[in-house]
Amino acid sequence: MSLPDLAYPGLPLGPSSSYIPGPGTHLHLESSTIHASIAGCPTFIPSTAKGSKPTLSIPRLLPSPTHAPIPSSNVSNTNTLPTVGSGVLCRVTRVKSKQVDVVILVVYGAEGKFGGGGEGSVCADEWQAVIRKEDIRATEKEKVVTAEGFRVGDVVRGVVISLGDQSNYYLATGRNELGVIMAKSEVGNKMYPISWKEFKDPVTGETEGRKVAKPF
Repeated sequence: MSLPDLAYPGLPLGPSSSYIPGPGTHLHLESSTIHASIAGCPTFIPSTAKGSKPTLSIPRLLPSPTHAPIPSSNVSNTNTLPTVGSGVLCRVTRVKSKQVDVVILVVYGAEGKFGGGGEGSVCADEWQAVIRKEDIRATEKEKVVTAEGFRVGDVVRGVVISLGDQSNYYLATGRNELGVIMAKSEVGNKMYPISWKEFKDPVTGETEGRKVAKPF
């Protein structure tokens, strides 16, 4: 399994039988697959011990005065404007009764396509967006409770459905592959999905409700 040029949070990178999870990655317990925890360029560090597995990690895409910029044609130095149909990764900043406020972190191509082939562009600035209550699920929209699907800090995979007003894009998460891809529990532990509507804290064993994105 070759590594993608650019990874986004939640993207499967490789089996735990072949790699050891390092900084910027985490192990999905149910699938025994290492996933990306942050957006960036995945790398693996060969082990110096005979018979040991290499470590899979993702350096943070942050400028540093002591390091040269990460060479990648997939990371734009200018802002990529989301358009209608663009797939995006975003972070929840506020949950209200009728909408969820988010900031867009990564923009993908048209038609809501996601993948590990370097299609995404990490935004230089964070674009403001909202997920309205009626756009969270494709069915039973009248039963949706925003606080049961999202929490502040969640990383969400969504699609731009409208350029919205002057201050916000409008996003939707109705499709099965859209929704929360990374979440922390109330006590701060990284959780993993166990169903289409729940994440589980591996430390406490507690479950929390989310609008869970189906893995690719």
